[in-house]
Amino acid sequence: MTPSDTPTDDRRDPAPLLELAGFSKSFAGFRALDGVSLTLRQGEVHALLGENGAGKSTLIKCMTGVVHRDAGTLRLDGALIAPRSAAEATQAGIATVYQEVNLAPNLSVAQNLFLGRQPTRFGLVREGEMRRRAAAVLAGFDLHIDVAAPLESYSVAVQHIVAIARAVDQSARVLILDEPTASLDAHEVEILFAVMRKLKARGIGIVFVTHFLDQVYAICDRITVLRNGRLAGSATTAELPRLDLVKMMLGRELAHATAERAPAAASGEAAGEREAAFAAFEGYGKAGYVAPFDLALRPGHVVGLAGLLGSGRTETTRLVFGAATADTGTATVDGAKVALASPAEALHLGFGYCPEERKTEGIVAELTVRENIVLALQAKRGALKPLSRREQDEIAARFIRLLDIRPPDPERPIGLLSGGNQQKALLARWLATEPRLLILDEPTRGIDVGAHAEIIALIRRLCADGMALLVVSSELEEIVTYADEVIVLRDRHHVARLTGEDVTVPGILAAIAADVPAGEQAA
Repeated sequence: MTPSDTPTDDRRDPAPLLELAGFSKSFAGFRALDGVSLTLRQGEVHALLGENGAGKSTLIKCMTGVVHRDAGTLRLDGALIAPRSAAEATQAGIATVYQEVNLAPNLSVAQNLFLGRQPTRFGLVREGEMRRRAAAVLAGFDLHIDVAAPLESYSVAVQHIVAIARAVDQSARVLILDEPTASLDAHEVEILFAVMRKLKARGIGIVFVTHFLDQVYAICDRITVLRNGRLAGSATTAELPRLDLVKMMLGRELAHATAERAPAAASGEAAGEREAAFAAFEGYGKAGYVAPFDLALRPGHVVGLAGLLGSGRTETTRLVFGAATADTGTATVDGAKVALASPAEALHLGFGYCPEERKTEGIVAELTVRENIVLALQAKRGALKPLSRREQDEIAARFIRLLDIRPPDPERPIGLLSGGNQQKALLARWLATEPRLLILDEPTRGIDVGAHAEIIALIRRLCADGMALLVVSSELEEIVTYADEVIVLRDRHHVARLTGEDVTVPGILAAIAADVPAGEQAA
């Protein structure tokens, strides 16, 4: 099915709640949006999808007045509106809740709910009244918590609900949820979905941005897809099969990178398994952080870390990279004991690390793509051996071309790139150091389908070239396609080691749920 064949849904009954028509926006000659239109109906959950860089964020910013659009009209209940800021959009009835909740974590739940509109008497805030109102508002979302407690004392899911409740209490009729589930576990997602269903029943229209297709089909009534700043298609969810949706998003047939296990990984005696471990960890751990574990890392061998959120996956990677310091056990590289007291030492040993939180722990948003790519290599060389500008340009150009980083502008601030392209630039940073071990923590989280497939293909290619990889992933269907072995974690213990034909999704799930004491070391 070509983009022109994509199913559309142009019914105008009931009347649209929100209408965007012909939205266009350019930045320094780059066309971010090109004549995009979208219709949202009352009491509808509408998915806004597309690859990273497709124009979703720009569309939202233009809708809410954060960015001034070059062309297009916006109607709410049939009336033309033109908000010039997020505050004006909220006043008009359009509110946005972002992935990183934009509230004050040190203030109480009640203070966050009524920030800027606290009930007062004689110029003083009526704390008791504010708390009473806050509890009543949250009760409407089946959320019964201590509203006097700091917001930061609650989970991300609860913080999202508080942000949604604040928006709705400010008379929002249109709610834009920008990747609210990216950091939530399955139970927290269901809690959020229950809130969304309540809002839907109240007639509020919801624009839902996500990369999780399962969630789209679980909660959304209609889907609009953007591609390269243009409208690729719109359809009711029931009318749009998943394969057609993926094709609409990519504009090409998806290479099913996660469809089956790679031949080398499927073999219990893969080439990497026969190689001697160049890095080994025995009884390695940190009290209150991760229980002691054994881990062997071999050239051309991928070790996957699987488990529920909070199981100790990220903590394991941080210990291996020296970002946290072990207080028990030994680490050896090429047979010699090493301290791994800091990331700098790990870097000089040939380790690289792409963290899960790329925006806060990975990229330096204000620096250019070039500067971000050469950062680790310069650190490895030291301040006395600076990379020349010619070397920097050559390295950046090579990896931009190799990883297809878009737009291919080395001098563009990396903070302006999409999530998938930021992730590619982070990979380029560590590949430039020619690492022996590359640690990837959730390398495909929060990125689009196309970049997802490209990164999986890159993992396989690096493995084939002899690099050792330690990969954390919540996507079990993904991890079984490339891992030679999978370490399963639970309650910050390594509880199982699966290899060869045992590396399957059912096998991993069984290990996670097994009735085995968490303190029992993986076999």
